[in-house]
Amino acid sequence: MHTGYHARIGAAADIPVNPPKPIISFSPVVLPVQDRPVNLELRVTVPSTGDALPIILLSHGQGSSNSLSSLEGYAPLAEFWSARGFAVLQPTHLRSAFLGLQAPPGQEIFWQDQVVDMVRILDNLDTIEAAVPGLQGRLDRTRVAVAGHSAGALGASMLLGAKNTDPRNGVTWHKPEPRIKAGVILGGVGNGSDISEGGRSRIAFYDGDFSSMVAPALVVYGDEDVSSHFTTRGADWHADPYTLSPGPKDLLALKGAKHGLGGISGWDAGETLDESPERLGIVQRMTWAYLKSQLYEGDAAWSEACKAFTGLEGQGQVESKR
Repeated sequence: MHTGYHARIGAAADIPVNPPKPIISFSPVVLPVQDRPVNLELRVTVPSTGDALPIILLSHGQGSSNSLSSLEGYAPLAEFWSARGFAVLQPTHLRSAFLGLQAPPGQEIFWQDQVVDMVRILDNLDTIEAAVPGLQGRLDRTRVAVAGHSAGALGASMLLGAKNTDPRNGVTWHKPEPRIKAGVILGGVGNGSDISEGGRSRIAFYDGDFSSMVAPALVVYGDEDVSSHFTTRGADWHADPYTLSPGPKDLLALKGAKHGLGGISGWDAGETLDESPERLGIVQRMTWAYLKSQLYEGDAAWSEACKAFTGLEGQGQVESKR
């Protein structure tokens, strides 16, 4: 076992991944944006060496912490992916608890702005490269993926092609981003018709439709992620971005996992109800393998990861549809 792995990683070590490289994490990169309440700030995490780096846009969730819902969070994913070849770009969305902003009426949790943030980042890759020492000319603009957790998964779904119709006024938002080739949806938001009364008070704008989400995506959820504050259904509500969308899609259902999926939002984060180095290791490896194979035609990382995962007794299951 590599000394950089946690001693309690357990069976996750059986899922093959590339050897890690040292990484560089640079923040904040500041993009001035007219008519935005504050400038768009992001963290850039990249391997210290290598060129033609594929890009992952990583969207944070909400959660109860003061700082993890920002560019300061999700190091367990950003660092793992970057050490194995990806450039990870993490914005602080306007809905971040870090900023403490109040969303205007109709824009609860700044739901549209989080989508626009990712488009802004792609529109300003030249500026981002110039701002980060040693990054100039190293990004591969043709290989872009998006990943999001919880509220961030909602934005990721829309970037991949899902649409939302505000039930209060019937206005539909549908703005898929063609530069994004694939995505990972972690603990995502499910069918709008199954929103609970409490959920409706939180996301009154929401009635999502996944039938138009045509881009490839891996949907990850925990079978104990029961979110009664959002839905009248059980944990399988979080699988709806897979169940209700067309192929090609893959589903990773994690047995015993809750909304934190083992601890993806931060190292030793108190808000993680299912903290597990082993489960986190599974999520890190499976998501890395999926995106690598989606962005590089003919790559075998995902098929090898799935083969290894099926041999891990009691950890969950993988499904796919094409």
